[in-house]
Amino acid sequence: MQDGMIFVVLLVGISTMGWLANNWIRARHGYPVENEWKGTTAKGDPDAERRIELLSSENERLTGQISRLEERISVLERIATDPAERTAREIDALR
Repeated sequence: MQDGMIFVVLLVGISTMGWLANNWIRARHGYPVENEWKGTTAKGDPDAERRIELLSSENERLTGQISRLEERISVLERIATDPAERTAREIDALR
């Protein structure tokens, strides 16, 4: 009777250690981790990909806006530093 209980305890312990080792390796390498009922749990927030996509598109939009503003600032700097006669000639040429 004693040997049977030891066998059951060892069997449960070995299977638990195997499950823990499996999940540790999966988590370490970025794979989804299994829960107790054979489902998988994604590492991190499930909405993270959507947020990353939104932030990336906003980043692209803001980068374009910054480049347009830099162009406008360079034109304003050129107008501010050029001699008045040259600026007046360019404005008259545009009319």
